[in-house]
Amino acid sequence: MGVSLRKIIGLAGLVTLLTFAGLNKSLAAGGEGESFSPGEMITHHITDDYVWHFFDGHYGTLYLPVILYTDNGVEVFSSSNFYNDDHEQVAYGNYEIDHGHIKTLDGTSVIDVSITKNVASMFVSIILMLLVFLSIAKSYKRNPGEAPRGLQSFFEPIILFIKDEIAIPNIGEKKYKKFLPFLLTLFFFIWFNNLLGLMPGGANLTGNISVTFVLAFIVLIITLASSGKAYWQHIFAMPGVPKPILLILIPIELIGILTKPFSLMVRLFANITAGHIIILSLLSLIFIFESVWIAPASVAFSIFMNFLELFVALLQAYIFTLLSAMYFGAAVEEAHH
Repeated sequence: MGVSLRKIIGLAGLVTLLTFAGLNKSLAAGGEGESFSPGEMITHHITDDYVWHFFDGHYGTLYLPVILYTDNGVEVFSSSNFYNDDHEQVAYGNYEIDHGHIKTLDGTSVIDVSITKNVASMFVSIILMLLVFLSIAKSYKRNPGEAPRGLQSFFEPIILFIKDEIAIPNIGEKKYKKFLPFLLTLFFFIWFNNLLGLMPGGANLTGNISVTFVLAFIVLIITLASSGKAYWQHIFAMPGVPKPILLILIPIELIGILTKPFSLMVRLFANITAGHIIILSLLSLIFIFESVWIAPASVAFSIFMNFLELFVALLQAYIFTLLSAMYFGAAVEEAHH
């Protein structure tokens, strides 16, 4: 256990130092006369973009495809057209990037379905999950009844934990099976993307409120689609409650249906984004004070926060999955007599 802990701490330290190196190069590339803007740097790292920047240099930036639907049909081109040789944003044709969104110069409408950094990162995580879990499925098929090995031995306890400690206690022995595949997908999707977001150059996918909104919305749809008579009876005709009181409780319960997924959305978004902001803010102190004496404390606290974020990445995936299972359990719960 001690060896594993040292490896995790070492990984967190390496990630922090690589991030610090990237900030240092970015600052140097900005020129001597330009002042360091921590707000601009942090915003650039936590928001979506049409390019995926990994490191400085000619091959350090991946220009993603821009896909636009306009009155003239579908237009596809590289996002590199929006940048000149000095990597300054410029207009391309009838389009320009304004506050992170593509707009037309003549004011006509455009529908943007481009492959942005967050979308590309999501594809990477999906491919990674497919490779991992298809490999595990083949291991089960190839060695039925045998002790797990390799990736299978690492992920099997986690899968069993979600099944035995989240799905069954909150949904019930009889009905948990139809929800388990979604709960497992939800947990590993959030966990994998939380970890990928901590890597140098990683995208802040789970810190994007649009992504957490979609996850929470899917949970809401599954909850409502699975709900039984007892679920709605608890909202509109709570047994033993006087009718005048129901006039007050029914609107509250209906609002509660929406506030539950809303809390899921905001909790994941806020916690992941806050972690990125804190780490980048700590590293920014070195450039703000322009003193080598602040560097040891700044890097040390950043390494600690990176180590803490490894735990938060797992914790937030667990909390989102646990609360989703609780909502499903309430929807399928049978009436008590």
